[in-house]
Amino acid sequence: MALPLPPGLTPAEVAFLCEMEMVTVVPRLRLDSLNLLGGPTHVLNPPRRAPLPLWLALLLKRQQRANIVPPPWLLPNSLEKILRQETEITPDTFSPPPPHPYPINITPSATDHISPPFLPSSTAESPPDYLPYHWLELGEILLEACSDDIPDPGRVRTLLRDLREVRMAKMRASTKELEGGGVNSLIGVGAMELAEGRQFIVGVMDGLRKLGASREQARRDREEEEGEDGGDDNSDDEMELA
Repeated sequence: MALPLPPGLTPAEVAFLCEMEMVTVVPRLRLDSLNLLGGPTHVLNPPRRAPLPLWLALLLKRQQRANIVPPPWLLPNSLEKILRQETEITPDTFSPPPPHPYPINITPSATDHISPPFLPSSTAESPPDYLPYHWLELGEILLEACSDDIPDPGRVRTLLRDLREVRMAKMRASTKELEGGGVNSLIGVGAMELAEGRQFIVGVMDGLRKLGASREQARRDREEEEGEDGGDDNSDDEMELA
C-alpha cells in the first residue's frame, strides 16, 4: 500500500516545472521548427534571438549549439534594486511580482487565464525590476548551466543568496501574524520559496490550531463549572426558605 503523499509540490518537482519557463537563446547553428506538446518552436537562424523552453535551451547549450540570454532581472544592477526594495523600501512585505503582460478585460479571454510558467517573465524582454514566480530555481539553474553567458556570475550568485535569506526571514516572521489572527499576504512569493517554507508554516498553523482547540475546551469547562456552582447556590437558598 502506497504511503500518502505530503500536500503541495516538493522542491524537486518545482525545479522540474521551472524547465517549462520560456527563455531567450542566440543559436549558433540553424535548427528547423520542432513540434512540441506546447506548440511548434521558432526556426533558429543565427544570430537571431528566439524564445525556447528552458529544458530545450539547456539541451542546446550543452551541445554548444546555442547561448542563453539571461533575463534582465538576473543582471547585477536589477538584483541590487530588488534587494534594496526588499530591505529598505518595503521591509515588511515582499517585492511585487511582475505585471501581467496582457490586458485583463471584463469579458474573459484566452490570455486572462495565462499564469506562470507560461508567462514570458524570464525572456530577454521581461521587466528588469521584478522577480518572477520561478526566480530562485531558474537563477540557480542558469548559474550552473551557463555561467559564461551571465555578466559577473559571482556577484549574481551572492545577490541571489542575499535575496533568499531576506525573503525566508519574512516568511518566518509571517507566523506572528498568524498567531495574532491576521492574514499574511503571500503576493510575490516564489514557487521554490513556497515549497521550502510550506512544511514550517503548516506546522506552525497546526500548532496554533491545537492551542486554539485546547483554549476553547478550557473555556467550555470553565463555563460548565460556573453553571454548576450557580445551580448549587440556588438550591441552598430554596432550602433555607423552606
